[in-house]
Amino acid sequence: MKKNIIFGPLIIKSYIMNESNVNVSFFRFEDLRIYAKAMDYITWLYAEIEKMTDGSAVNVLKESFLKSAQNIALNTAEGSSRSKTQFLYYLKMAKSSVRECVVYTEMMSRKQLMGEESVNYSRSQLMELTKMIGSLIASLQRSTGGLGRDDKEDDPFIPMADINNF
Repeated sequence: MKKNIIFGPLIIKSYIMNESNVNVSFFRFEDLRIYAKAMDYITWLYAEIEKMTDGSAVNVLKESFLKSAQNIALNTAEGSSRSKTQFLYYLKMAKSSVRECVVYTEMMSRKQLMGEESVNYSRSQLMELTKMIGSLIASLQRSTGGLGRDDKEDDPFIPMADINNF
């Protein structure tokens, strides 16, 4: 039996056969497309970095690049459990991490550690992530009447029909 479960702002589709078989995401950030896209980017980046030669300077660059990529997902996850105002802050931090990844992509390109195809893929994924995060930020700002509204600050739920568009 297919059943929609409303969990805060999320509509989670679940197939319930009996009480022991319920597929509901406990961590609501896992239902965000932004989070899934960030995780895909991290996975791709790990594979790319494994192809690169080692060297102390290169290792520092690789670690910093991975940290920035991970921060996209980490900030999205952390912010999703907070108030709207705090979620906006964490999403802006995630967007900053995207920009850091753009810089690291260019650095890797200039050091000839990434080929043109990988650079283009990285940039296109980062552009899509920044657009997705920007859209979610705009949506949250519209739903709270802009930044700085304290009357809704402790409300952790985002009043959207389906946040999974982000």
